[in-house]
Amino acid sequence: MKLATVEQMREMDRLAIEKFGVAEEILMENAALAAVVLLQREIGIRGKKFAIFCGAGNNGGDGLALARLIHSQGGKVQVFLVASPKKYIGAARTNYDIACNLSLDVHLLTKAEEARPDVFHSDAVVDAIFGTGLDREVKGLPADAIALINACGKPVMSLDIPSGVCGDTGRIMGAAVMADYTVTFGLPKVGNLLYPGYEQGGALLVSHISFPPSLYDRDALSAQTNGFIPIPPRPVQAYKGSMGDVLFIAGAENYYGAPYFAAMSFLKSGGGYARLAAPAGIVPFVAATGREIVYLPQRETAAGSLSLKAKPDLLAHADHADMVVIGPGLSLNDETAKLIRELCAVIKKPLLIDGDGLTAVADRVDVLLKRKAPTILTPHTGEMARLSGKSVDAVNADKIGVLREVSRKLNAVVVLKGAHSLVGGADGRIYFNLSGNPGMATAGSGDVLTGCIAAMFGLGLSPELAARKGVFLHGYAGDLAALQKGADGITATDILENLPPALRDDRAGKIEEKYYAPPVI
Repeated sequence: MKLATVEQMREMDRLAIEKFGVAEEILMENAALAAVVLLQREIGIRGKKFAIFCGAGNNGGDGLALARLIHSQGGKVQVFLVASPKKYIGAARTNYDIACNLSLDVHLLTKAEEARPDVFHSDAVVDAIFGTGLDREVKGLPADAIALINACGKPVMSLDIPSGVCGDTGRIMGAAVMADYTVTFGLPKVGNLLYPGYEQGGALLVSHISFPPSLYDRDALSAQTNGFIPIPPRPVQAYKGSMGDVLFIAGAENYYGAPYFAAMSFLKSGGGYARLAAPAGIVPFVAATGREIVYLPQRETAAGSLSLKAKPDLLAHADHADMVVIGPGLSLNDETAKLIRELCAVIKKPLLIDGDGLTAVADRVDVLLKRKAPTILTPHTGEMARLSGKSVDAVNADKIGVLREVSRKLNAVVVLKGAHSLVGGADGRIYFNLSGNPGMATAGSGDVLTGCIAAMFGLGLSPELAARKGVFLHGYAGDLAALQKGADGITATDILENLPPALRDDRAGKIEEKYYAPPVI
């Protein structure tokens, strides 16, 4: 499903009205109809009491239209305005006038406490204060109304986006509604899916409000959810070399887990042949657990990390691989970092760089510009800050923009890891992944992801599709682990062991649609 920025949604509204002749009143009515369907399904309407908080713009107009529909279906509704009705124009003004003509209970608040008795005696509360048009910090009466909504203990539904959440970044603008449900209109906004905004919205549903598909399927909308990608069938006559032969350059003294998890997750995700080139001193320790991995002991530094002297041997092994993975647990040793940079510049095979490999190339990204074969990078936010030359705060403030900039500049597929990991292609397209849970924030989880992506490439997907599919399956395996054990205490091993069931469910078509896109109402 495509996603829209606030400006893109405004343009869609304009085109719907001016090009296709869909009146603004129809769009607002359809938004309210979608909301009333959700209320009917989750709470019921006849005989129930609803408190609706409305702002001055079209989001408030949506709330007023919803109030009329609730009234028409036998519900009792009270509307609380947090701004003067004199500010209503267009369809919002029309719906305000209709509400007044119907003698609905519409009250202009001077302070939020005036609404407290009715809110606490309601069956549900509707937030229609700001929507996506918010461009400033929330203060004063709206902030007090939001605090009241959050304290009421009643089911809360937000229209379009929880009030106080930035529609482009998901950032909380001083204060934001914590909703149980959000119905977003036209398309999900970027802020509906980026954290912390996503967490504020509860269950997210989408209504296209009668937009023609030509509006929301346009190529100009370059962000979308990470939809289903079929894995190529596993041939009956498959052999280990045909399922991907991947070289892992990983590990250092005291870093035994990262190389193990990267190589073993490749095998657990369906990959055929995992060769691990690691410092000779750590190979026995890793091999004690990872017996299915093929080991290529390498010369090492005095600190127990890979030595520059290993370069010729590593390049020879790389020439025989389908893909090279470099970085997990390599350490920050200066000599090893120099080795990484030199290898990245000359390896001619598809290359996946993770962990310490990213740190090594961050100050010399020019080595990546020389590459002709595909490159996949898997940074977390801190590593992305180093790759982009920006601060962590700057990355968090504009994840989409920074990801697009780095992907294009480095001509690479870039996975920005985190809650709802993002995958950026060199063509500027961004994919939001919806699988995964907070329990996956654990040591070794990123190494499992690395191996899973490599396996998807080994099974026949392109580098971009392999990154997207690997991110999805990694998150889904984490969800299976959380279902079994709860999110607290999940380890990388738990995620690793759930990769085969994740692939099984994926191939059998048993994964719910909500993992690929928000439900449409």
